[in-house]
Amino acid sequence: MSTLRGRVGPVGLPEWDRCAVMGVVNVTPDSFSDGGRWFDTALAVKRGLELAAAGADLVDVGGESTRPGATRIDEDEELRRVIPVVRELVGGGVVVSVDTMRAAVAEAAVEAGAALVNDVSGGLADPAMVPAVAAAGVPFVVMHWRGFSADMNSRAVYGPDVVGEVLGELRQRLDAVVGGGIDPGRLVVDPGLGFAKNAEHDLALVAGLGRLRRELELPMLVAASRKRFLGRVLAGPDADPPPARERDAATAAVSALAAREGAWAVRVHEVRASADAVRVVRAVEDFSAAGAAGAGE
Repeated sequence: MSTLRGRVGPVGLPEWDRCAVMGVVNVTPDSFSDGGRWFDTALAVKRGLELAAAGADLVDVGGESTRPGATRIDEDEELRRVIPVVRELVGGGVVVSVDTMRAAVAEAAVEAGAALVNDVSGGLADPAMVPAVAAAGVPFVVMHWRGFSADMNSRAVYGPDVVGEVLGELRQRLDAVVGGGIDPGRLVVDPGLGFAKNAEHDLALVAGLGRLRRELELPMLVAASRKRFLGRVLAGPDADPPPARERDAATAAVSALAAREGAWAVRVHEVRASADAVRVVRAVEDFSAAGAAGAGE
């Protein structure tokens, strides 16, 4: 791992001196966040390039919806959706990650130039994933996951210490991934906001981001963008949650909180506000550091 002015990133990716911003391209017809706006290959590529131009440091391309209740697509369809987009974006100079739970898709995406595998199941959905990523030698995101989208809401059962439970389950998964051959220096951890969690669980995890980062001692990806818990916060007790596309300001607020707690990256659907937020956090950190140094002279 490389230490970047107080931040640590996984081996094999560019170095950023602040919290990185990962833009999202969903090549799906049924995403909760955009309703299939980028399902066409050409539109998905255009969107990825727009995100990079708006300040995304890397772009996460996924072809399978993981919204609550979503059913799985087959492997051939996922490959058809994802690989042309990965190839075109890499050709356009974009650092690309692939959002997949399938080893075959991860392997094809890496061959097409993807630099990171972002598996929301942390390798649990496909037993071939960990060996494939270990062989490819690319960074790997291990997210907290309790099961597929079709029934994950029923798994949102925790005791009073949600952060502690998530930490324990992540440690078990990280041990298994390292035991399967993936270099610990290439790992990124994700607390899995919205996956088998209700709004209170998600808020507890956002409040506990500092604890998660300190105790796991790994680069952390925070993916809060447009999620249900933000809709619940914005709605208040007596109103309906706003549509997903009206939650970007709230997303940027979480991006700032995550950056302040030392997150390696935030994953967002609209880049500009979060890119601005993490740069402000970096400037405040620099000012604080300079003031502390001056006080010590």
